[in-house]
Amino acid sequence: MDAYDEGSNARHGPDASSRPAPPAQRGAPAESAAPDVSPGPPEPDASPAPPGSYPPGEPRTGIAALSPRYQVGVALALAVVAIGVCVHVGMTFLHVAPPNTVTRAHGKAVDDWIYPEFEQNWKLFAPNPLQQNISIQVRAGIRGPDGMTLTTGWYDLSAEDGRAIDGNLLPSHTQQNELRRAWDFFVATHDGENRPVGLRGSLSESYLRRIMVLRLDRDGAVRAATGSSGVIERVQVRSRTSNVPPPEWSREKVSMTPSYRELPWWKVPRDEARGGVR
Repeated sequence: MDAYDEGSNARHGPDASSRPAPPAQRGAPAESAAPDVSPGPPEPDASPAPPGSYPPGEPRTGIAALSPRYQVGVALALAVVAIGVCVHVGMTFLHVAPPNTVTRAHGKAVDDWIYPEFEQNWKLFAPNPLQQNISIQVRAGIRGPDGMTLTTGWYDLSAEDGRAIDGNLLPSHTQQNELRRAWDFFVATHDGENRPVGLRGSLSESYLRRIMVLRLDRDGAVRAATGSSGVIERVQVRSRTSNVPPPEWSREKVSMTPSYRELPWWKVPRDEARGGVR
């Protein structure tokens, strides 16, 4: 092999190394083998978007979807509603609260706001609890089998309800409220002379009378008066009011003598005479 051979192992002179040439000298490309670092697309801006902004192309919802003019209208409407709610809550609080400086000065305005649409039938506190005991009593005129009419003694119906409630963990609504509410209904629709005031006067009389007849029938008043059968012809109702005695440490002086309010005799219709409407 002469010096002009272009083989990869050709020698170039007598001192040439017998070791093979490095890979770069054995036909490797002249370009560098470094990876391609051509620039890609620009990176997005990592800074946070301002509050309330929406990404491009995303639809807006709620109030933000409205035009500025309508947004102002909605804000004004919400403000009016909020003010109205605050005023109503404040008026209701003043109505149910105990008498105070504000109600003494503006009580007429509070009543005009509350009545009649927002009437409240309760109080926030009990500044003046009842200081009287009111019991409802009734007696009846009963016609016996012999045609004679007998008058019974007074039945204390409130005392009967009290005994039924005392010690009863679950007293009925009838035992607690029926008699009391019927009497309150009557008093509210009649004057001091027991004359009806307004259209509900006769209704309250009929309601109270029916309760009396039913209670007398339950208590066996007819049999107790005649010893057998009979018919309730009329009833009379009265209330007995006595003051609650003050505590021992109080200097308050009250009369302990009970007062009575007797109503006139009421004739019992035939359909109620045997214990209520049938």
